[in-house]
Amino acid sequence: MTAINRTSLLTGILAGVTAAFLSFGATTPSSLAIVLYAASALPILIAGLGWGNAAAIVAVVVAGFLAAIAVSPYFALLILVVTLIPAAWLSHLANLARPASEIGGPDDAMAWYPLSDILTHLSGLVAGGMLIIGVVLGYSTETAAGMVDMVIEALKSQEPTYNPDPAALAQIKAVFSVALPMVQGALWVLMLFAAYYTATRIVQMSGRSLRPREDIPSTLRMHRFAIFAFLGGLVLTFAGGAAGAVGALVCGTFGAGFLLSGFAVFHFRTRGKSWRLPVLWLGYLSVLLFTIPAFFFLLSGLMDTRRAIALSPGKPTGKTPE
Repeated sequence: MTAINRTSLLTGILAGVTAAFLSFGATTPSSLAIVLYAASALPILIAGLGWGNAAAIVAVVVAGFLAAIAVSPYFALLILVVTLIPAAWLSHLANLARPASEIGGPDDAMAWYPLSDILTHLSGLVAGGMLIIGVVLGYSTETAAGMVDMVIEALKSQEPTYNPDPAALAQIKAVFSVALPMVQGALWVLMLFAAYYTATRIVQMSGRSLRPREDIPSTLRMHRFAIFAFLGGLVLTFAGGAAGAVGALVCGTFGAGFLLSGFAVFHFRTRGKSWRLPVLWLGYLSVLLFTIPAFFFLLSGLMDTRRAIALSPGKPTGKTPE
């Protein structure tokens, strides 16, 4: 075993243990639980981006094994399919490159896997992972309805005179059965992309990054074919039942990708303007406080699906992180 392989192995083990402990921290009732779940992707991403596929694979295996023996196999499956495996795959994609001459670029440059495709992969991975978890755990519209009933019972315990109209309650349950998978999928895409962005910056500062630093406002877009997945999920949402829940999940994950793209467009188009900073703050605050403005950023992302490719000087050396 070479020194670099030994280093990759140790790095992967350390990253896996760190990811597992972050996941364990999320099992305790806390408002930060979901943040800890998402943060467990960070060690995997750092290992993969800085030390390559071998380190990422080792980290995923170690984290999954520790989760299975310390908590349960179901918990291990949860963190594997919705967090750890997507993180390892994203790091693999980010390190992919080929001679720019193969796509009509200069002979002395390397072309890196487009960020638009990485974001599209993330949306698909989250949708697929959550679908697997839903099937394993038996998620259904009745599950969402049961959660609404729990909230109603809690309200009744605080206010005995509270008695919601049955028709209104049924409508709330119908809306919640669609909103729950949509919001969960969208939130997870946003948080995992935040972890990816943070990991790339950490690896770049360490000097181990192969991929050049990208201009996010000009390159963060969704692949044009992702529009069909988003629209398909949107149409399926109106089918109701299990099909509607799946459609809502797909719509939420891919919609989050287009929302991120819309924010990037917002940054790109305000670049160089004297009023840029207050407008950016106003835009983000409007989304956080009122939600509805997010539709306009989503629409902006849907309208701009160009596929920018990052280039870096130099010819391939045949060396990649171990």
